[in-house]
Amino acid sequence: MKLSNFDEKSQEALGILFEQFWVLRQEEPEVYQFIRERETGIKKYVSEKFGFDLIVHQHFIKLEKIPVDPKGWMGIQDFVEPRDYAIFCCGLAFTEQQSVDEQFLLSDISEEIQDMYPGEFSLDWTNYQHRKSLVRALKKMVDLHIIKEVDGDIEVFANNEEQEVLYEVTVYARYFMRSYPDDLYQYQTMREILDSEWQRHQADARRKRVYRKLMFSPVVYREHEEDQDFAYIRNYRNRLRDDLEENTPLHLEVFKNAAMLVMPERKQRYTLFPDQKAITNIALHFQSYIRKPLDQFSINSFGEIKLTMADFTQLVDTVKKIKGHGWSKKYRDISYTAIAEELLQLYKEWEMVEVEEDTNILTLKSTIARMIGDYPSDFLMEVKDSE
Repeated sequence: MKLSNFDEKSQEALGILFEQFWVLRQEEPEVYQFIRERETGIKKYVSEKFGFDLIVHQHFIKLEKIPVDPKGWMGIQDFVEPRDYAIFCCGLAFTEQQSVDEQFLLSDISEEIQDMYPGEFSLDWTNYQHRKSLVRALKKMVDLHIIKEVDGDIEVFANNEEQEVLYEVTVYARYFMRSYPDDLYQYQTMREILDSEWQRHQADARRKRVYRKLMFSPVVYREHEEDQDFAYIRNYRNRLRDDLEENTPLHLEVFKNAAMLVMPERKQRYTLFPDQKAITNIALHFQSYIRKPLDQFSINSFGEIKLTMADFTQLVDTVKKIKGHGWSKKYRDISYTAIAEELLQLYKEWEMVEVEEDTNILTLKSTIARMIGDYPSDFLMEVKDSE
């Protein structure tokens, strides 16, 4: 059933909230007002279906998005080492002790971070790798508008530990971290923190788990024979489909071993597969190739194919020989092994492939055969004529 006052503009507002960490009034005043005018309907929908809180503050709007299971792509992509996250958290602790608009120097925050750093080995700013971690952490704090760079350039610090930068604490510094039902010191593991989220959703936890999985994952797989979340999707597919199509621009597709949300018309606001990057074109060609002669593969009851890395690389080589004439210059020129490495990374990010750590065996998931692509007929005719 379509929610009252939940029109196409409300769908657009909901998309903004899902795609952005937050909407800052000072940075995006029109977007802030656009969402604010639709606050009631959106708040009702995200609460009932996802169990999410919509925070509407005089300075920002934020949808508290908590996944069922954290995935690698949900992290801060600019970070390289676990140390980056630790420094980032220490930086947050430092800013919480400051007043709004209070200014401080790079040397002030770097000294405090050294004192607070919880690692087994202390930070040493004469160490280039440690300085690079600090640079990445502080740049992300600036990107998120937690702090503002007033004077100086943090990039210079990577090569000169004596470099100074002047920063200023913003009003948003107090609101980056979400609140938890209990003191964080009571939790021993990340799993305990995630499980605590469901204490307030016990009555309808299954439905909210399913909505979160569908919205946050490229695909939801049937993980085992007794997978209750997937059984819920299968049993209530019509109800789920009607609701999602009425209140979002997304359509639900359910197969034997997988379910996913798709978008019939591309909208730039959403993160979609395939995107405009050339590697996704190669992915579609690869998927088209492996789908046609499926009898050459052994497929298990979950629709999965297991390959060695050597087999996967050889398949990429075959596809390049057949389809590579239309690829971008970069991929025509580099080796098929380099393409295979980049393609594998893409598939891991989109949860189409899993890699067993011990054996390095690849499991191609069932979704990999759901999306295929080829050259248009007029392009193929041009190639034929040129030959």
